[in-house]
Amino acid sequence: MKTDNEDVLVVEDLGVSFDGFKAVDGFNFYLAKNHVHVIIGPNGAGKTTVLDLICGKTKATSGSVKFKGKELRKQQEFKIVRAGIGRKFQTPSTYENLTVFENLELSHPAGRGVFGCLTFRRTPEILERCHSVARQIGLSDKMNTEAGILSHGQKQWLEIGMLLMQDPEIIMLDEPVAGMSVRERAQTAELIRSISDHRSVIVIEHDMEFVREIADRVTVMHMGKILAEGSMDTVSKDPKVIEVYIGH
Repeated sequence: MKTDNEDVLVVEDLGVSFDGFKAVDGFNFYLAKNHVHVIIGPNGAGKTTVLDLICGKTKATSGSVKFKGKELRKQQEFKIVRAGIGRKFQTPSTYENLTVFENLELSHPAGRGVFGCLTFRRTPEILERCHSVARQIGLSDKMNTEAGILSHGQKQWLEIGMLLMQDPEIIMLDEPVAGMSVRERAQTAELIRSISDHRSVIVIEHDMEFVREIADRVTVMHMGKILAEGSMDTVSKDPKVIEVYIGH
C-alpha cells in the first residue's frame, strides 16, 4: 500500500441539481498523489456525474474542486485538460481509420489547436514518446494496425495511451474493463497500477475483483452521496454497502 498522502485533487461539498433533483450532494473527495482511487456504487448513484463535474463537462451548482490548490469549478473544460486532468469515457473514441501510431501522435500536445496543427513536426522526441507509450499500453506490435480492427480491450488501451501522450497528472477512467475478457482485465489492472507510479488515477468500476486488484482507496456512492470510504476490505464489509450495493 502506498503511503504518500499528498492530495493533488481536493473536492469539497460538491453538488449539482437537475430540475430540482440533486444528482450529487455534498460530495467530498481527496485524491492522493500517485494513488488509484476507485468510485463504486449502484447505477444512478452519481459516479459518472462526479467525473463530469471534475473535468468541467457539467458545471457544479455548489462546492469546490481544487487541483494542486487551484480552483477548477468555473474553468472551461479544455483549460482543465490543459491543467493536467485527462478523462476517458466509457465508449472508446479512437480514430478508427488511423493506425495506433497515428492515434498516439495526434494526441501529443504539440498538435493542439489550429496553429499547432499547422506547425506540427514529427520530432525524435515525439517519436520516442509514441513508442514509449505504446510499450506501456502493450501495443508496440500494433503500431501500424488501424484502430478500427483492434480488439475491444486493445481499443481501450489505445485510448488510455492517447491520454498518456498528453502527460496528465490525473487520469479519470469510466468503467475501463467493461466488455473485456478475463485476460484483458488482468492486463488492464497491470496497466493502471503502472500508470499510478507517476500519476493519480480515478476509476469508476463495477467489477469488484478488479477493484480489489487496483484500488488504494475506495469511495462508495449512493443517491448522490458518499455511503462509505476506505480500503476495499473495509467497504466490502460495511453493512450499509452490502445492503444497497454488494448484496444486490
